[in-house]
Amino acid sequence: MKAVNAYLNFNGNCREAMTFYAKCLGAELQVMTFGEMPSPDGKPAAQEVKDRIMHARLSKGPVALMASDTMPGMPFQQGNNFTIALECESAQEVDKLFAALGEKGKVTMPAQETFWATRFGMLTDQFGIGWMLNLSKPQP
Repeated sequence: MKAVNAYLNFNGNCREAMTFYAKCLGAELQVMTFGEMPSPDGKPAAQEVKDRIMHARLSKGPVALMASDTMPGMPFQQGNNFTIALECESAQEVDKLFAALGEKGKVTMPAQETFWATRFGMLTDQFGIGWMLNLSKPQP
């Protein structure tokens, strides 16, 4: 593994929270909204989600904190709104860890290629902890 990061979820106030954390921590903030996300059918994002944050990343040196907003109508419970994100070194490592952590758990998103990752999957383990496993695409 390359890194283990906390991944926070918010209910529409991700930009506000991450801007606050960036100021407090003296970190650089990068954000991507759902409106910027490519749609499989080519249609623009719905008005109620286009400004919500799909992915935010605070970074300062080797330290990162990541976050996103939930989609409207998705369950949100303050206090349980975090996930552990693993940045992996190979697709094989993603698959191996996904299988191991997912034993007796629930798959949220099967491990697959996405527009941002060579391999990405999400699951909740048998103890109720959410995990995201990611292998970033090589940077051009």
